[in-house]
Amino acid sequence: MKVQFTETVLRDAGQSLIATRMPYSAFEPILPALDKAGYYSLECWGGATFDTCLRFLGEDPWERLREIKKRVTKTKLQMLLRGQNLLGYKHYPDDVVRKFVELSVKNGVDVIRIFDALNDLRNLEVAVKETIRHGAEAQVAVSYTTSPVHTLENYAALARRIEEMGASSICIKDMAGIMSPRECAELVKAIKASSRLRLHLHTHATTGLAFMTYLKGVEAGADVIDTAISCFSGGASQPATETLVYALSQLGCETGVDTAALKEINDFFRPIQQSYVQSGQLDPKVMGTDADALGYQVPGGMLSNLISQLKAANAMDQFPLVLEETPRVRKDLGYPPLVTPTSQIVGAQAAVNVLTGRYKNISNEVRAYLRGEYGAPPGPVDPELVRSVLGDERPCEGRYAEALPDGFEAAKREIGARAKSDEDVLSYILFPQVYEKFAARRDAPPCEGERDGWVSYTIEQI
Repeated sequence: MKVQFTETVLRDAGQSLIATRMPYSAFEPILPALDKAGYYSLECWGGATFDTCLRFLGEDPWERLREIKKRVTKTKLQMLLRGQNLLGYKHYPDDVVRKFVELSVKNGVDVIRIFDALNDLRNLEVAVKETIRHGAEAQVAVSYTTSPVHTLENYAALARRIEEMGASSICIKDMAGIMSPRECAELVKAIKASSRLRLHLHTHATTGLAFMTYLKGVEAGADVIDTAISCFSGGASQPATETLVYALSQLGCETGVDTAALKEINDFFRPIQQSYVQSGQLDPKVMGTDADALGYQVPGGMLSNLISQLKAANAMDQFPLVLEETPRVRKDLGYPPLVTPTSQIVGAQAAVNVLTGRYKNISNEVRAYLRGEYGAPPGPVDPELVRSVLGDERPCEGRYAEALPDGFEAAKREIGARAKSDEDVLSYILFPQVYEKFAARRDAPPCEGERDGWVSYTIEQI
């Protein structure tokens, strides 16, 4: 039996534990070792990395990708894309989606894992077709959750539709670490019976289930698993790469992973991890096991960001109440899986409900969700909430992006000379104000004590 590994230390592990605050300069020296380790792929882009590079790290995310590609020549580079949301927090016009996928592949991405927070496949079609057209692997992820409307039969039917879309592979994306070993085995078998595509497993160690879940998933026929090098594993991150290579190898699985390279990689990242612990950026709350997450289903990236937001509001004492409110809000909204952007929508509204009273204040994102701008909710939405927010307005019944006018050329004219490339235009479309500040800083003459126009930050400072 063969099982391969996707390493997440450069993307999801860092997003889940340290809110994606690791600069490129911190990991550049270890890229050759990551390349020779024998991974199926190296997840290094997408998700929150794009926003964080521009907003906090002072890095051009496109240049970051190009630099990684220069040094990783044998292993596939993988990114996470939120379908019609791309890497932002709303739906974008189809021409913007096509251009973003095109340039992602051009700049070095080999595998695009594409998902929709509501599992509404209409929101994936454009990105999947464009990924395939440009020669990359279009991996469609099923956002896993449990609810009265998420059944084994529905997931199997979804897998059949994904294969019919032309996807290259399927991923079960368990963003909150709530999938049990039994549930994983049953789901893997159901999807394998419904589809001939290669099957990837993604989970988090948040609840303590992940190692057992992966073992049963591999026994049931999963082909690739997502793991993180051990010093950046566990808690809200993925389970440890070295541990699973060791265990699965003893069980007779062929992994193709170089254990000596894994030790070199972990030895490199260990002092970096310690620096984040010492600075407080790596909070102990996201490093341990939290079985309560089996109830509130908060994914790792959402958990670390929620803690950061409550700290900023000086309201960490309300953290347990926000976690209790989260599943109630989720039920009211028709049981959406908690993954970006719905995790932010549900989590932010839960926090507002706790701090100001239930639905005394409704976020713009919840209003947009109820109007159908994110797609079709998996289950029935609380009718009283819909009436109080929308009144007589009817939710969108079609694919919301179809009503959006083309946006790329208009944005290109709008930003003018402040964009030096089409990549810059896309950065501007996704995060206009953030990009404007980034570009002003990037293009300003260097000041004394700076290098290439950027302040040289240490890891501790970030």
